[in-house]
Amino acid sequence: MAHATISPAGLTITPRDRRFGRGQATPRWWHGGDPYATALYNALSATFPIGEAFFVESVRAFRDGADPQLAEDIANFTTQEVVHSREHLAFNRRAAESGYDLTPLEERVRQRLALTRSRPPIVSLAATMALEHFTAILAHELLADPRHLAGADPATADLWRWHAAEEIEHKGVAFDTWLHATRGWPRFKRWKVKAKVMLLITRNFLVDRTAGAIELLRQDGITGLRAWAGLLWSMWVAPGMLRKIFSAWAAFFMPRFHPWNHDDSALIANYEAQVPATAAPERTVRRSHAA
Repeated sequence: MAHATISPAGLTITPRDRRFGRGQATPRWWHGGDPYATALYNALSATFPIGEAFFVESVRAFRDGADPQLAEDIANFTTQEVVHSREHLAFNRRAAESGYDLTPLEERVRQRLALTRSRPPIVSLAATMALEHFTAILAHELLADPRHLAGADPATADLWRWHAAEEIEHKGVAFDTWLHATRGWPRFKRWKVKAKVMLLITRNFLVDRTAGAIELLRQDGITGLRAWAGLLWSMWVAPGMLRKIFSAWAAFFMPRFHPWNHDDSALIANYEAQVPATAAPERTVRRSHAA
């Protein structure tokens, strides 16, 4: 089945080689003094250096035979993800310097990915496609509502906004690679596999990120009901990022879903308008393509 990619005309996947927080300490509770928000974002960051290397590996495994534009997108996706890994590794080191041990969280990611890698490569690609949708809708919410980073350490907030802009920008690449890799599959098989994988990914994402944040709160001396109540309130109520992404998450299961069915590229433009000119790279226009 052919699937026409509907990424916005003129969209460019542009690696922005930026560095954040070098030569300065990150406050332990960098998110406005809020231990719960800090724990959640730190738990997410702990996954990125390992997880994004896995994304690159999974997508690049299926680049053979891709049309030239998709091949170019995969190359730019790879560069963006490599730089994301570098910057979150630097951030994670600063979190460790402030007293956190991220090792248990990182080990859990390794265990999950080892299990995925033990299966055929198409499983890794399907997992990457689902996780890239997760990161894209989280990125959308983070950029669309400034309250998510209100009061945060400026350098760390800049890191998250930069990462979010690029996650939106390349949100169609893993999906288009999936369409390329499964181009000979019947439509229902393709939908069934991606739906099952997304449900499993969602379960693991929620369980592992919650457990990771609870572990970091334990390291802060916040345990029991206090830890659970504060974290769940932050995640689901106020600011409630996970509650706010539900409709975008559910859209993944709709027939003929594509990440660019929702064009939120204006959020990238808004981000770039707020970045100093010296930090904003030139953009080259790309054409739409068919997967």
